Amino acid sequence: MERTPITDAAPRSAAFAEQVEPEIEILLRVARSLTGSWSDAEDLVQDTLLRAYQGIDRFDGAHPRAWLLTIMRRAHINTHRRRRPVTADPHTDLEHRTPAFGQSVAGSPEGVGVDQVIDDDLEEALAALDPRFRSVVWLVDVEQLSYQEAADVIGIPIGTVMSRLSRARSRLRKHLAGPQATRRRA
Repeated sequence: MERTPITDAAPRSAAFAEQVEPEIEILLRVARSLTGSWSDAEDLVQDTLLRAYQGIDRFDGAHPRAWLLTIMRRAHINTHRRRRPVTADPHTDLEHRTPAFGQSVAGSPEGVGVDQVIDDDLEEALAALDPRFRSVVWLVDVEQLSYQEAADVIGIPIGTVMSRLSRARSRLRKHLAGPQATRRRA
């Protein structure tokens, strides 16, 4: 299916509003986990949005989140080609933050429940994980990205995401079942 290029600003803006704007919040969270700082994350999202606006006429309309995350990953790689990105520690850094662009979003019931369930033991277990494993757990289990979306964000094969997630969950279970976790609950 081939689309005709959008040359008018109005249809381009409408397509952008319909397909891209609903994904801005997830783009910010993923950008934060990629860059390690809020200012760099907002710059990366801005660059991603600009590239998406310029390329919206070439987008087929299927899977906008995957398309945007691919644009973001490539923009991030291009920006930081010579240095390795520092994996963020999002489970502590994202608390009490609101999305950019002046939006204020109330927490979902699931998010509020998850926030209440994460206790000190789990935070300690997450902090003890290698950053490669922690980022996969964060993207899949907390941000609820699919394996393919997480693979696109990190730039690794889907099988590696599944393997790292399995190992990370196993290490979390082992850490939470250890003697120090039992002592704290007693």
